[in-house]
Amino acid sequence: MTESPVVELLEAEYRRVWDRFYDEFKFQPSTSSLKWPAIKEPVASVSWSLAALDDDPEYERLDRLVEVVEQGLKSCIDPSGTLLALDWQHTSYRFAPQGVGGPGQPAWPLSPYPDGDYYIYLSEDFRIGSFGHPWEGSLCLFGQEFLDAASAEVEKLLGQPIRRSGREAGTT
Repeated sequence: MTESPVVELLEAEYRRVWDRFYDEFKFQPSTSSLKWPAIKEPVASVSWSLAALDDDPEYERLDRLVEVVEQGLKSCIDPSGTLLALDWQHTSYRFAPQGVGGPGQPAWPLSPYPDGDYYIYLSEDFRIGSFGHPWEGSLCLFGQEFLDAASAEVEKLLGQPIRRSGREAGTT
């Protein structure tokens, strides 16, 4: 990693990371509900609707959601480790979560909340992360360690999940 805690992925690496994401998650971007959730959600995953944030005029629940996801990711990454922040068809980043978001530090790149595009956080090995789907209005967290760190608090903010391990919640 360079001196900056946030670096833009250069073209060759951007393509390599996105190609791997498309392949490993069977990513099929679409505005059509017939093609959602757009990824093959991993076995250790939980997805929530973001509709609970629609009535949040002061953005308090949204701010808390962002904080919970960021803290959860940070807790799962080695102190010298990095994460990927992917913004579909836009600039994407590699960053050190320990070096962002604090006093005097740059902000986290992107957000777990999909504000008009797919926003994805991934560990370098793709084992943990989040997938924000702007058209479904959903957030998927994956990786057991990350779920252990964040899912209970996310559920308090967003309500019952819509899917677990890629299946509709309530189904086996």
